Amino acid sequence: MNRFKDAAAPIAYPAAQGLRLRSLPPEPALLSPRPALHALPAAGNAASPPAYLPQGDECLLFAQAHAAQLPLLLKGPTGCGKTRLVEHMAARLGRPLITVSGHDDLGAADLTGRHLIAGGDTRWVDGPLARAVREGAIFYLDEVVEARKDITVVLHPLADDRRQLPLERHGELLDAAPGFMLVLSYNPGYQHLLKGLKPSTRQRFVALTLGYPTPELEARIVQSESGCTAEVAAALVRLAQALRRLTEQDLEETASTRLLVMAARLTGQGLTLQRAAQVAVMEALSDDTQTLAALQEVLDAVLGE
Repeated sequence: MNRFKDAAAPIAYPAAQGLRLRSLPPEPALLSPRPALHALPAAGNAASPPAYLPQGDECLLFAQAHAAQLPLLLKGPTGCGKTRLVEHMAARLGRPLITVSGHDDLGAADLTGRHLIAGGDTRWVDGPLARAVREGAIFYLDEVVEARKDITVVLHPLADDRRQLPLERHGELLDAAPGFMLVLSYNPGYQHLLKGLKPSTRQRFVALTLGYPTPELEARIVQSESGCTAEVAAALVRLAQALRRLTEQDLEETASTRLLVMAARLTGQGLTLQRAAQVAVMEALSDDTQTLAALQEVLDAVLGE
């Protein structure tokens, strides 16, 4: 019996909370005209902000959290627009952005700074978090749960009313400069118990869950980001819908909008749609030969052999 036999059936997904798009016109009114909520400026930087098409109130919430000096926690699957949202809002708010990607070896000292020896002298060098606190920048730590647990020692005092960063090795206590904002993100879908966020950390943040766009909008994104035809974009979105239906049963992670854009770009270089989807989407989802064979059946059912 083929466990994937219904995967290609059309399905409906709720509207996503965030996504990416490069060729959108300027958004004249991202926020409601309510003066008490500190309306978002048109653009804080000279260059146009990275394009972002909101699906809900995430831009308003981001701006309000920044104005209220509250930290923000973004949750959502891979490739749904978390990083693009942060980039877009940093530009709209006119704040510098410092981004760090979490990994197994990332510890508190990597964020705060360390003493270095240069020319026979020892001098203190700020880490990325210390620079952000001094400069009033937005500090974005992507995939926070991948970092070492000791980072909570420096994040917690920044994420509550103190808004301070202790530099114990330097003997300094930094007060966050005006405009500073702490933003964390992670993907709760594939985190196991040992890599979850503790309640003591989660409850310091305003939390926002992001998701994938609706099929119609996702097709627009794929077409705009890749330059492919509307037919190619629509076909890739149909494939993603089929694969997302299988996520809970067979895959640790599903097909993201980012993977669809990669596949679409390959078709622009001459690859057939089926081959582009195979190398850009299917191979990214699993290394297991049996799973890949089953996924190929889904691809054949949606796109044709």
